[in-house]
Amino acid sequence: MATTIGGEPLLPARDAILTVVVSALVTHLIFNRWETKAIPAVITLLVLVPVSLSILLVPHYGVVQGAALSLATYLLSLLSSILIYRLSPFHPLARYPGPLLCKCSKLWMVWIIRGGKQHIYIQKIHEKYGDAVRVGERVWDLGIDQYTYRDGLGPNEISIRDPSAILPMMGAQGIPKGPGKNAYHLNVGIYLMPCNPGWVGRSFHHPIPALIAFRDSAEHARRRKPWNRAFNTTAIKEYQPIISKRVTQLVDRLAEQKGTVDLAKWISFFTYDFMGDMVYGGGTEMLRDGDKDGLWKALKDGLDIAQVYEHVPWLSYYTRHIPNASTELKQFRAMALNRTIERYKNGAMTKDLFYYLSNEDNAEKESPQPAVVISDGILALVAGSDTTAAVLSNTFWCLIRQPDAYKRLQAEVDQYYPRGEDSLDPKHHVKMVYLDAVLYLPQGNQARIHFWSLHRDPRNFSHPNSFYPDRWLIAEGLQASSEEITHNPKAFIPFSFGPANCVGKNLALQEMRVLICHVVQKLSMRFPEGWNPQEWEEELEDRFVVKMGRLPVIIERRD
Repeated sequence: MATTIGGEPLLPARDAILTVVVSALVTHLIFNRWETKAIPAVITLLVLVPVSLSILLVPHYGVVQGAALSLATYLLSLLSSILIYRLSPFHPLARYPGPLLCKCSKLWMVWIIRGGKQHIYIQKIHEKYGDAVRVGERVWDLGIDQYTYRDGLGPNEISIRDPSAILPMMGAQGIPKGPGKNAYHLNVGIYLMPCNPGWVGRSFHHPIPALIAFRDSAEHARRRKPWNRAFNTTAIKEYQPIISKRVTQLVDRLAEQKGTVDLAKWISFFTYDFMGDMVYGGGTEMLRDGDKDGLWKALKDGLDIAQVYEHVPWLSYYTRHIPNASTELKQFRAMALNRTIERYKNGAMTKDLFYYLSNEDNAEKESPQPAVVISDGILALVAGSDTTAAVLSNTFWCLIRQPDAYKRLQAEVDQYYPRGEDSLDPKHHVKMVYLDAVLYLPQGNQARIHFWSLHRDPRNFSHPNSFYPDRWLIAEGLQASSEEITHNPKAFIPFSFGPANCVGKNLALQEMRVLICHVVQKLSMRFPEGWNPQEWEEELEDRFVVKMGRLPVIIERRD
């Protein structure tokens, strides 16, 4: 291609550079409008265009310097255009406060999550900026409509710490999760777009999303039908032998241990084995053999990288094509595939979760594709094991740290399950009010409504950072108090809220109640000398679910 006309440059140097700058601004508009992630288009816009424009600069600066100057000018202009717009009063979210770096790029949150303390960071910026905080930007900044979500590249994001946002955002008539320009204006003056493109990134843009990621409310309701059947009252009663078997095994294994025991590890093994029974009809024996196949480690390590993809979903669109990238997540999905194939081959031994997810109960006219069952199985295995393990581990940490609460719970267990009484039978749970009070646990969640901050807001709860089971008994009129406490139950949503809430809530509660009753009846626990209980809380990490460190305890049989 000619770079001169009659020996003269096509354009003066100043005009040539200006052309490169204008081209970069046009590229910003293109990304602004379409936010394409197709590799050929991205390479063309970010590499081929500035290289082609270098022909205007070559006559002035030479081939090498001209190409370098064109590329640098182009990319710098594009980046400057994006940043200026994001910080300008013309940005759709300009009126919402937040840290400067959060306004610039979601990459800042990727930096924050390195240490797993995102929940603490967001809580602090809520305390500084208020109930609506701007915490992120799309990669290319789709400034035309911040409520439009295209292909999982990520939305502008506001974090909410206001209970009045829960119903209009997450209720039955709340905001759809799907693409489009749906938004509601709440009484706190916040426009919300609750779609979660992070799930697209976490799943490597898999064509079949997990139930929790569904955007369309009607499709979500359809996919949730087998889950609802699997967790109704009748089905949960059928799961009681599975719970009893695994709880008994856990207590027996704990009682066998000598010296200091990592209670969090053993509880994690229990929840993983139990959900393995529930999802695949067995096949996992971590309580017996430990993590010999490395699956639990793969799951925990995978949480770290998955959280990066949650904040920058476009990244996994490219890294999924790299063979050795994110091996932990790929290993876990391969395990799910193999277990699903084996479960299909063996058929139903019991009415477990897989029985309903695969339509073995013949409730639906057509059975789902195996890929759908795999997706739902992975969700159940992770959501049912990791979250329950975190709640149980935190509960025992709180109880052992506060001996008075431990003794009070032990007295209630001994009242309803005296020595010789079957503590695996849930028949007395409905009467055990302190047991339910103990299971109060504020959880950290990465969500548009930031649950961690909501649950720890003193405007909603007195002593928000303390383990205070009595609050629930006082609020229900079951216990007198000399102190007038603040208690807003509408602000407490540990199982989420609305039609997309935790479908396994009742199973999780029964599992935890049975385990706590049986453990407290059979065992006594204490922290080892010299260990600072504060270390447990300091080591907790927000990886969408809670990632735990060690919980060292010394265990003795009560009998």
